[in-house]
Amino acid sequence: MFKKTALAVAAAAALALSAVPRSALAEQLTIASFLPGPHHLHTRMLGWFGEELEKQSGGELSIQLFPGGQLGAGPVQQYKRALEGVADMTLGVSAYTPTVFPKTMLAILPGSSNTAVESTGRLWDAYEAHLADEYDEVKLIALMTVAGNVISSTRDLSTLDAFAGAKLVPYAAMTQPILESLGAVPVQMPITDVYTGLSTGTIDAAYTSYSNITPPWNFWDVTPYFVENVPVQFAVLFLVMNKERYQSLSDEQRALIDSLSGRVLSMKGAESFDLADTLSKQQMADNPDKMKNSQVVRITDDERARVIARSQDGLQAIFAAYRAKGIADAEAVYQALNP
Repeated sequence: MFKKTALAVAAAAALALSAVPRSALAEQLTIASFLPGPHHLHTRMLGWFGEELEKQSGGELSIQLFPGGQLGAGPVQQYKRALEGVADMTLGVSAYTPTVFPKTMLAILPGSSNTAVESTGRLWDAYEAHLADEYDEVKLIALMTVAGNVISSTRDLSTLDAFAGAKLVPYAAMTQPILESLGAVPVQMPITDVYTGLSTGTIDAAYTSYSNITPPWNFWDVTPYFVENVPVQFAVLFLVMNKERYQSLSDEQRALIDSLSGRVLSMKGAESFDLADTLSKQQMADNPDKMKNSQVVRITDDERARVIARSQDGLQAIFAAYRAKGIADAEAVYQALNP
């Protein structure tokens, strides 16, 4: 009697489940971002990701974005928010949790890459051999860079000698030994304070992206010089997923996420950053009135080579600091990121 009843209940449950509309079984994945709502990573990279998830899953998978720190203010705790399941996925910056990603941080240093696409491609070329163990606690969805490819400055820094004594904001704090080897005075300052710093003379210069020159950052209002052909520094961004949430999905859903994430989605992000720079350069060309008090100067290739050569002392100081922390292969990882 018990077996018959149990079978009847199971059959009824299966029948009821089959009658549930497909959309009612859909999984919506939340993404927490510290970036403002209209940021191009949201509209391009995550827009593509969400559209493909929904289309290829037949509506079973979708994303809901919470931009502007809606699920927790500021970028510093983004990795922790993923671990704790505050959101299913979080977008963050590796430099805010450097002890979690020490080897990934080596992608910040200037080397053989000049664009986000170049740097991100090399990051993924080196990922399995050198970086994968740093992401064991999460499901890595994307890992990409943005290029600090221009120096916004109140003085002409187009020669190595001009760096001496310049109060310069690095693109990432870990590059401080490199700036010191050039004779510059590193000043730590968030990008949100750089406009004011340049306008008041608190700083002389800052590593930035071209996209910082035009709206919404508007550095062209306060910057007499934009220095091109500099050794490029990078920032590394991640999109990670709570591992338990990932495992809770069906095999098919996980396979779909796998097919759209990793290098594929990361390159979408890198392309978006490079496109933002291209569009800003076009804005600079199209708005001579905004650029009338600024000039673009270029470090010659010979001077750039001198800057790179002088930077080697700073690089070696960084590798020595890594060795002191027990990471003996830091220089090997850097070389893998800069073949």
